Amino acid sequence: MSSLPDAVDVVVVGAGLAGLRAARTVARAGRSVVVCEAGDGVGGRVRTDVVDGFLVDRGFQILNTSYPALKASVDLEALDLRRFVPGAAVRDADGRLHRLADPRRVPSWAPRTALDGLLGLQDKARIAALAVRSLVVPPSRQATAPERTTAEELARWGLGGTPTDTFLRPFLSGVLGDRDLETSSRVFSLFWRSFALGDLTVPSRGIGAVPQQLAARLPAGTVLTGTPVERVAPGRVDTPRGTVRAGAVIVATEGTAAAELLDGRIPSPRTFALTTHYHVTAEPPTGQALLHLDGAGGPIVNTLVLTAAAPSYSPDHRHVVQSTVLGPDPLPDADLRRELARVWGTPAGSWDELATVRVPRALPATVPPTPEGLRHPVDLGDGLFVAGDHRDTPSTQGALVSGRRTAQEALRFLGPG
Repeated sequence: MSSLPDAVDVVVVGAGLAGLRAARTVARAGRSVVVCEAGDGVGGRVRTDVVDGFLVDRGFQILNTSYPALKASVDLEALDLRRFVPGAAVRDADGRLHRLADPRRVPSWAPRTALDGLLGLQDKARIAALAVRSLVVPPSRQATAPERTTAEELARWGLGGTPTDTFLRPFLSGVLGDRDLETSSRVFSLFWRSFALGDLTVPSRGIGAVPQQLAARLPAGTVLTGTPVERVAPGRVDTPRGTVRAGAVIVATEGTAAAELLDGRIPSPRTFALTTHYHVTAEPPTGQALLHLDGAGGPIVNTLVLTAAAPSYSPDHRHVVQSTVLGPDPLPDADLRRELARVWGTPAGSWDELATVRVPRALPATVPPTPEGLRHPVDLGDGLFVAGDHRDTPSTQGALVSGRRTAQEALRFLGPG
């Protein structure tokens, strides 16, 4: 383990995506930096564990290849990204399964999608119009547009009722962690743009490959794992291993932890919780890497055969199925298997339980009113700064952007040197 320095230009608290991106920005500017991480590895909420040889991400997470900050921060080719089908299968309340795909990306599915009866032709046209609008309106305008909740925005487009309840709500709930769709319409608009532009993927070695690549680009010894921070103050950070003096301190932890460390200098954000169940089966319910949604409003917001996209998640011929529910508590096993059997249309009683991952603070709630531009202040004065997806958008993009812009603010504070 690297030793704790006595003094550096910048101390970053937390080795999640925002903290690692901040440290990279500081290091590239020629300034000395150290990252103090309480855990035994980098990534924060973006990590991958190995359970009995299987890759288990800390919750179902995807990478959208359209995120500009992702392209600027990591080598996407080196991640060996595996793509999902750009669409979804929806099980309706009558037990029928509807398969829908973006006809631009999967032309062979265009007739099936056009004729499918889950949504009417007008509803499909309105959803397409939403996509067109998100593509032609610049992101800067979307982030400053008149604000309402996502539910209100969908209703304004004529998509309230059946389209929302059967398709949009289960899809967006898994993305935002927000069943009631209270999330700002500004955030929804930017997310819809990213879906229209990018591929939904996972790295072949798990989502944890992203922070590992970021950490590998830092000078040796920059990241100190197993180093929890007990207190931050202007010019110093206290840890059980000692105190580090610094010209600037960047707190890049999850929002509630940041608020606690900063003694109320920022409000503790409201957060959404997600729980992901992982199962292993020799016979997968589908061979397609297609997200399955529950259009009947059940507790499972989405489920997917991960190994259909990324066989490397399994050490052998068996398959990994992830299933996500909202909230911090897992479903009882009997209820879970009953719901899985209904959504998939096939028995799930023989599937082996692999892991259950609870993420009690998976995503910050970004509800109206939000600041124009969706960017909260990061300079708290006296050389203290804060970074994280709770300062921008609740996404990989938001975390990476926040890390970069917070580091730039800290560098301006330090001045030339």
